[in-house]
Amino acid sequence: MSILLSNISKNFGQFSALHDIDLVIPEGELVALLGPSGCGKTTLLRIIAGLEQADKGRILLNGDDKTDLHVSQRGIGFVFQHYALFRHMTVFDNVAFGMRVKDKKYRPSETDIAKKTHALLELVQLDWLHDRFPDQLSGGQRQRIALARALAVEPSVLLLDEPFGALDASVRKDLRQWLRNLHHELNVTSIFVTHDQEEAMEVASQVVVLNKGRIEQQGSPAEIYDHPANVFVSKFIGQTNEFELSHHTTDWFEHIGLQVAEESTPDWVAHVRPHDIEISKSTNDNSPVTLKDWQHLGALIRIELTKFLPNGSPKIVYAEMPNEQFKRLQLNRGDKVDLRIRHAHWFH
Repeated sequence: MSILLSNISKNFGQFSALHDIDLVIPEGELVALLGPSGCGKTTLLRIIAGLEQADKGRILLNGDDKTDLHVSQRGIGFVFQHYALFRHMTVFDNVAFGMRVKDKKYRPSETDIAKKTHALLELVQLDWLHDRFPDQLSGGQRQRIALARALAVEPSVLLLDEPFGALDASVRKDLRQWLRNLHHELNVTSIFVTHDQEEAMEVASQVVVLNKGRIEQQGSPAEIYDHPANVFVSKFIGQTNEFELSHHTTDWFEHIGLQVAEESTPDWVAHVRPHDIEISKSTNDNSPVTLKDWQHLGALIRIELTKFLPNGSPKIVYAEMPNEQFKRLQLNRGDKVDLRIRHAHWFH
C-alpha cells in the first residue's frame, strides 16, 4: 500500500514539531525515518498511525483519505520500542489477541486463529516458545513476538517506533538483518523510526532524514551517503571531515587534489569522507600533516591525523583504509604524511 503525506504540520503549544511535511512512500518499501532526538520522526509515525492528530495536512493510503479515521480503521500495525506485550498472556495468546477482538462478523474461527498464530510464530522462528510468558523471553524474542502480533491483523502498513532501541548491540545487529529478510518475504509497506544511522543504512530501502520538523533529504541509503543534499545530512550520516576554505591556502587544496572553483568564497567548506582520503609517508619534513594515532575497527583502520593550519593551530582529520594496506605503509605515531583527496562535497 502506498502512503502519501501532504502538508502535515503539528504543534505542541509553542513548539513546532512538524512543518509542512510532504512525503510519498511507494508500495512495498521499507522506509527509515532518521534524525536526532526531537526532530519529529516519532510524531510523524504516530500521525500516520492515527495515534496523534495533525494540526493540518492529509494522509492518503492507496489514494484513500484516512486523515480523519480512527486508528482502528486504518489497517495499520504498530510495533513499539518496549514491546507492549500483555504480561499475563502466553506468547500464543499475545499473537492471537488482535484476531480475537475483531468484530464478530470479521472474526476468524478459533481453529483458523490457532493455525494463523502458529504460522506467524514459525515466521518469526519462535513457535517453540508459544506457551511461554513474555517475562520468560529475551528482549530480542519479545520484540519478534511484538512484530508477529502486529502482523496477525494483516496490516496494509507496518509502523515500527525504534523497534530495536532497547536491545543490546549484538542482538540489534541480528534483528536488523532478520527484519530486512522478513520484509522481502512479506513485502508489507513498512516505516521504522530510528536515530541510529547505521541501522537506517543497513535495513531500509529508502531513508528520510528529518531535522527540526522538516525533511532534509529522501533517497536510497547510497544516495543519502554519496550525495548529501546539505551540510546537515553530510555531517549526520556517517563521519565527515570539514576543510574550510578560509583556514587553508588554495595551493594546499590543489596539492591534495581538491580543485577550488574560481567563484568560491571564503565561507565554502569541503566535506570529505574518511575513506576518500589517501595517505602516504611523506618525504617532506615540512608537511603540515602528522600521524597522531589509529584504531582497529575489524578489517578497517581508522587513522587520526593532525593537520596544522597556517595560523599554527591543530585540526584533527580522520582517514580510513583496509588493515593490510595500513600495514604496508609501516607508519608510526609522529610520522609526517601526505594526503590525497579522492572525492569531496563543497557546501557554503
